[in-house]
Amino acid sequence: MKLEALRIPAPLRGFAAGDAQLFDIVLAGDKVASIVPSAQQQHAKGTLLSALVEAHAHIDKNYTVQDVGAAQGNLFVAIERMNRHRESWTGESLRLRMERALRDAWLSGTRALRTHLDWVQPEPPAALAVFEALREEWRGRIELQFVSLTPLDLFADIDAGERIAREVKRAGGVLGAFVYRNEGIVHKLGRVFDLAQQHGLALDFHVDEGLDIEATGLRSIAQLVRARDFGQGVVCGHACSLSVQEDAVAAETLALCAGAGIHLVALPTTNLYLQGAWDRTPVQRGITRIREAAARGLRASLATDNVQDAFYPYGSYDLLETFGLGVQAAHLAPAGDWLDTITVSPAKALGLAWDGRIAPGCPADLLVLSATGEHELIGPRGRQRTVIRAGQRLESNEQ
Repeated sequence: MKLEALRIPAPLRGFAAGDAQLFDIVLAGDKVASIVPSAQQQHAKGTLLSALVEAHAHIDKNYTVQDVGAAQGNLFVAIERMNRHRESWTGESLRLRMERALRDAWLSGTRALRTHLDWVQPEPPAALAVFEALREEWRGRIELQFVSLTPLDLFADIDAGERIAREVKRAGGVLGAFVYRNEGIVHKLGRVFDLAQQHGLALDFHVDEGLDIEATGLRSIAQLVRARDFGQGVVCGHACSLSVQEDAVAAETLALCAGAGIHLVALPTTNLYLQGAWDRTPVQRGITRIREAAARGLRASLATDNVQDAFYPYGSYDLLETFGLGVQAAHLAPAGDWLDTITVSPAKALGLAWDGRIAPGCPADLLVLSATGEHELIGPRGRQRTVIRAGQRLESNEQ
């Protein structure tokens, strides 16, 4: 297969482009065989991306808004509603919703997805067994990872934390926690780090998901990474409070994160919906400081988070829609310079074998967008795509 006169955004190039702006790409089998400057440098036929990578989702709780209702901006109301609804979850109901999410992501061009699974008791949740089965069934299409999403306070129970960590290790997962202004936060976070180091687990936190200026869990995590010389990898999602803290304070926290090698994930749909006042038009956006992080070498990811549940009653698993919202909410311009937020950056955060940079020899898992230039990336042509997996065009009815 030959793809002609396509733009390849600079953050996705794994080859020397010179002065060329448009490229011809030849696919051979399931690999990219060659990339050369196109003879036609005036009229682009589209934009080429590597397949998308979802760094933060919740496929166990999605598509439940009809049952639980929308929380209308109240994070803790959403948590309470989902806690009640979780009592009715069965393997069958979970599979139906989780498979629907994966089909949506697959057809949108996603090649890897990390989901958080609610884990609120020492015992593994019903969703874990469903996830493990789906991980095998979807192998070769979407690479699936999971994170145990546990309230940080539960780790104060030493036995409970040990049981969770052992099961996460057995199932090949990532250890996680929900962190927000907890009493004794440093001690409890230290316990999570202890477990991760003992069991050889990476960490992925929900942290500071609110606009409380006093929420500084991200800073504590960064300090612990550096104090422990922790090398298993740490991802921190949300970090909304960073957006409302004084510039100097936020800069200090980001410097700590840069030194610790922490990867930040911003979740624009859910956090724009949840954060900020609901009695007037909100002026606080609930999205973390993506540009300031990038200035310190921290290239954040944009991710989906919730889909049609109490936390966010709308949405889908189309990362291009998430990207468009993130670009507008955080003023990420030029947009083409930020396409690594849904490709290269999350691939690195998830430790994937391919970092998503397009070069000869890389996997032929690609998206061709109809957008021919920067100002078409956000809009209908930026969402219109041809999905190519293993060198073959994916038809819309494939699963």
